[in-house]
Amino acid sequence: MSEAGGRGCGSPVPQRAPWSLVAATAAICLVSATSVWTVGAEPMSREEKQKLGNQVLEMFDHAYGNYMEHAYPADELMPLTCRGRVRGQEPSRGDVDDALGKFSLTLIDSLDTLVVLNKTKEFEDAVRKVLRDVNLDNDVVVSVFETNIRVLGGLLGGHSLAIMLKEKGEHMQWYNDELLQMAKQLGYKLLPAFNTTSGLPYPRINLKFGIRKPEARTGTETDTCTACAGTLILEFAALSRFTGATIFEEYARKALDFLWEKRQRSSNLVGVTINIHTGDWVRKDSGVGAGIDSYYEYLLKAYVLLGDDSFLERFNTHYDAIMRYISQPPLLLDVHIHKPMLNARTWMDALLAFFPGLQVLKGDIRPAIETHEMLYQVIKKHNFLPEAFTTDFRVHWAQHPLRPEFAESTYFLYKATGDPYYLEVGKTLIENLNKYARVPCGFAAMKDVRTGSHEDRMDSFFLAEMFKYLYLLFADKEDIIFDIEDYIFTTEAHLLPLWLSTTNQSISKKNTTSEYTELDDSNFDWTCPNTQILFPNDPLYAQSIREPLKNVVDKSCPRGIIRVREESFRSGAKPPLRARDFMATNPEHLEILKKMGVSLIHLKDGRVQLVQHAIQAASSIDAEDGLRFMQEMIELSSQQQKEQQLPPRAVQIVSHPFFGRVVLTAGPAQFGLDLSKHKETRGFVASSKPYNGCSELTNPEAVMGKIALIQRGQCMFAEKARNIQNAGAIGGIVIDDNEGSSSDTAPLFQMAGDGKDTDDIKIPMLFLFSKEGSIILDAIREYEEVEVLLSDKAKDRAILKGKMIPSYIINSNPEMENEEQPSSENDSQNQSAEQISSSSQEVDLVDQESSEENSLNSHPESLSPADMDNAASISPSEQTSNPTENHETTNLNGECTDLDNQLQEQSETEEDSNPNVSWGKKVQPIDSILADWNEDIEAFEMMEKDEL
Repeated sequence: MSEAGGRGCGSPVPQRAPWSLVAATAAICLVSATSVWTVGAEPMSREEKQKLGNQVLEMFDHAYGNYMEHAYPADELMPLTCRGRVRGQEPSRGDVDDALGKFSLTLIDSLDTLVVLNKTKEFEDAVRKVLRDVNLDNDVVVSVFETNIRVLGGLLGGHSLAIMLKEKGEHMQWYNDELLQMAKQLGYKLLPAFNTTSGLPYPRINLKFGIRKPEARTGTETDTCTACAGTLILEFAALSRFTGATIFEEYARKALDFLWEKRQRSSNLVGVTINIHTGDWVRKDSGVGAGIDSYYEYLLKAYVLLGDDSFLERFNTHYDAIMRYISQPPLLLDVHIHKPMLNARTWMDALLAFFPGLQVLKGDIRPAIETHEMLYQVIKKHNFLPEAFTTDFRVHWAQHPLRPEFAESTYFLYKATGDPYYLEVGKTLIENLNKYARVPCGFAAMKDVRTGSHEDRMDSFFLAEMFKYLYLLFADKEDIIFDIEDYIFTTEAHLLPLWLSTTNQSISKKNTTSEYTELDDSNFDWTCPNTQILFPNDPLYAQSIREPLKNVVDKSCPRGIIRVREESFRSGAKPPLRARDFMATNPEHLEILKKMGVSLIHLKDGRVQLVQHAIQAASSIDAEDGLRFMQEMIELSSQQQKEQQLPPRAVQIVSHPFFGRVVLTAGPAQFGLDLSKHKETRGFVASSKPYNGCSELTNPEAVMGKIALIQRGQCMFAEKARNIQNAGAIGGIVIDDNEGSSSDTAPLFQMAGDGKDTDDIKIPMLFLFSKEGSIILDAIREYEEVEVLLSDKAKDRAILKGKMIPSYIINSNPEMENEEQPSSENDSQNQSAEQISSSSQEVDLVDQESSEENSLNSHPESLSPADMDNAASISPSEQTSNPTENHETTNLNGECTDLDNQLQEQSETEEDSNPNVSWGKKVQPIDSILADWNEDIEAFEMMEKDEL
């Protein structure tokens, strides 16, 4: 996860503005927006704003002063123990420590904050300390991303304000671009990271030795996050524009171009993690939070700073996809890039709090207000924004490292609207920091927002961003010694002058965007909007957007709704539908769902999805009932999933010519014989008639004493099991009717009961996807008689003794027969992908065989469409035999050359005694079947090694 703090731009600019007028236009945009905005809330007095601004100054002094006293020249302050954090001298914190390079990180990150807070004397002293003490040639491996935004950005921000102060003639008269020279030195140290075929940088680099040298201890990584590779253009381009060395901007542009080219073309989304050599997406989920966040931010701001229209076109294309798929107001939920209608997870991370501020820059004010208000309600509940929280606003990750993203968005919303409500929000942030995070030696990160416990940590971005945004929120223009509108904020809130857009423009501005996509012109409405469009002539506009979200975090209903509902009950109205009572086959229930704004959708794979759109509800009371119903359904689904999560089972073909070599991953049933507690079931297979098994079998003699094959669909799983059991079957295998489905690509499937008592079902039932089921069906067509073993895990071929296994297959070592196999543990659990939202929610429920006969109240669980891309193919195969011994020569490619030779020799002998058996004719089909399943055999062998 990115540890970077804020993101932001001093102000929005219009599309394709004349670049000589960028600064002036940027300033006009926000000033005009503020000038037309009046709201019903009481404005905060000048005196109170000054008081809060002074409080921010005192808080900064407390944090910065303790760093300088107790930690400098270390990278960061440890506020609980009042000492500096030095890389290698403290226990490793993993990737978090990659930001530390023994270069006085907090001091460099705080340089331009000192100027913004009008501490010019302290700034001058700090610059001298940096020039005197900081060494950039340390033998330490650092994050390219963090070093760029914090250190390179900090040096460039310090340089930008140093030359501004020098031009004013009062301070820094001795300054001669020394910080810029340090930035250039650091830039050259980062360049070797870009030595890849794709142009994407390695995620880490050794400041002294670079990449891939033995002493560098890095350069073997293959993956990087999208934000890591896409958050370079502002700092690198500014370095090129300041120095005239074009190489930096060229490298950063190449990385951005590659990411754009690799976006998913149908959804226009990018994944979280990408292979820096091949360009393949490693993590295919997409959102606006950790791992991607600042990539989107830098596309828009690169347009502002550099004047290249292609960056705006790319941003607008991505933004359209974000609002189409990820935005579910007020939520922002990750989706799959290839299946953008399916959510990838049911929680949000704190880094997405920057997005409302970016939407202000874009000029899309309504969703910015909605998401910001939702986040504020979470903060009011927990005092801080947890690192991650669920869609029902419960804590997912309880830490809070004093992140500034929410303060950033609060600042930009106030700048765009002038609404004093956001001043009150900022006041709450100040109070919470002082009340809960302040300690004698600074401010300590929250280890758990629920308990208020602290962590011995004060990241540099806290000083670089938090105090900057809070001070600017309460400051008037005359309180700042320079015009903030002349600068753009980087993702670390460092200030770069907008006049760089017209300086050293030696980079080709070839528009490559249109080569890759046809752009929708509707994406290019006002980037800096006309204020009459952005702010309707309604002084309560923002308040009207926020009001419905006031209780979004609090599950209890507003008093008014409770009172109205109680009155309706007294008048004879029925109480609202509860999730535990819901039946999908009940027309009355379906009508109630419709009234509550809830739609029931039958998916192609048989699952049922519930979606709520509050706006479609018959009334606000019905919408509230719908919200509660969705929450209850999610909780019920989650509870039943935890209670009924079963491990995978195995179907092993043990008859000739397979002899246990083919193991198929099978889904368990929540009824019938439990194979984990009882002996496995072994028998020949036979197809039932009718094949769907939904009525009394017409061929009971064919399945008597055998394992019946039945097709999924048209009735409940339990009904199928009862019909084949009544016909005398000793077990059942349900084969998916969804052609092409496979355990390779789909998560584990569990067959649910029918909501009734299923104790009468005594036989084992397993589920095979279509691809695995076709193996058995093809084997029947080829060999007629096929024997399988149904078990909780695959059995060693050496102990599958029986009449169908020749003696040469059985392990000659008698100890193998008694050797226990390691248990198969299913360590992965499918996450549910239900979403809660007052405006749009979805719940996916387990398929209970028939869309017309689903008893959703009894088993709404198991599978979620959000897991389809992430779910691993789970196999219970745990064979402990040695595949390298002569008597078992099945290699990873599925070739059985030695075995085939033995089979040929065996066939000559058996043909003499039994003319009806022709082994030689059946050797070729074995190779054909195994050739089709090379990947499965490799997977089984790998699982055997890994002991999954």
